[in-house]
Amino acid sequence: MADGGIGSFREEVRAWLEEALDGEFAAARGLGGPGREHEGFEVRLAWERHLGKAGWTCLGWPAEHGGRGASLDEQVVFFEEYAKAHAPHRLGHIGEGLIGPTIIDFGTEAQKNRFLPPIQRGEELWCQGYSEPDAGSDLANVQTRAVLDGDEWVLQGQKVWTSLAHVADWCFVVARTEPGSERHKGLSYLLVPMNQDGIEVRPIVQPTGTSEFNEVFFDGARTAKDNIIGAPGEGWRVAMATLGYERGASTLGQQIGFRREFAAVLETARSNGTAAELRDRLTRSWVELEIMRLNALRTMKSLGAGEPGPEVAVAKLYWSEWHQRLGELALDAAGPAGLLADDAPYDLSDLQRIGLFSRSDTIYAGSSEIQRNIIAERTLGLPR
Repeated sequence: MADGGIGSFREEVRAWLEEALDGEFAAARGLGGPGREHEGFEVRLAWERHLGKAGWTCLGWPAEHGGRGASLDEQVVFFEEYAKAHAPHRLGHIGEGLIGPTIIDFGTEAQKNRFLPPIQRGEELWCQGYSEPDAGSDLANVQTRAVLDGDEWVLQGQKVWTSLAHVADWCFVVARTEPGSERHKGLSYLLVPMNQDGIEVRPIVQPTGTSEFNEVFFDGARTAKDNIIGAPGEGWRVAMATLGYERGASTLGQQIGFRREFAAVLETARSNGTAAELRDRLTRSWVELEIMRLNALRTMKSLGAGEPGPEVAVAKLYWSEWHQRLGELALDAAGPAGLLADDAPYDLSDLQRIGLFSRSDTIYAGSSEIQRNIIAERTLGLPR
């Protein structure tokens, strides 16, 4: 799209968000996000449906599947303006960004007709059933099992670190469906309804005092035989494709949030006199934030050309370790007061929440150790 076209689209997005985030949704501004997913669930769910009705969900999906068929540039613009408007953190991002594209690329027509419209309308929320106690970064060690019983799959097993499982309607689950299979073989990719007796969700209390991660126990949980993406035993291929959708245009919107957090850390350091002591670390953090943006732009260019380059591989490793250092910097900038909760029993400031929640950044969505192995083996071609 020409610069003029992108400029007009940016103005359209900005004007719509400004109007939509007044009135009924004024109180939704800034709600949610890492360590704060407990905030304003009902109003954020209403916001999801408002977005869907206005056509602002699933921008990159093809028009025939309810999206706008938006270009990569347009998607980047939307996520940037969304973050700048301090709009609420999305509840539907797992459905829109992960399972939706997976169903579009690998699902049957019946599956597309059943599952895509409710995601686009913000009516059904999803969670991801990948990690297990002994299969976190080593996903191929999955032990959750599923067997066919007539026209249904019956699941037994446990998943962990399942974001938003406590509010999700559906879960896409990687399960072992071939007895005796090992590692990548014999896995299948199942779509499982969460609201049934065979599923128990146990919240995991985080250092922030909140519980957006969960353990999920399957004890005779059932889903229809046709709720499988791909053929039985093809789950690894589909699961890896789903992970590939994570590194999309939304990363630039994420970085707007990072800039806002950095600005808060800098302002705190200036106001309480710790800026001089932290000068070098603040400078380095700002420089690395600029590098992150440049790498994200290179990533968007390579993805748009259909030729993902090495910059895609380093993105998660880079931002997670940067954000963790920002969390440490946030607590140091707050000084001794940063060690005390604002109010009883555990009312944290924004800087404290960044400092505590960012400890998880280098673990979830692929630990740093595994990310380095992937870069070494798949990008650099080094031996295992």
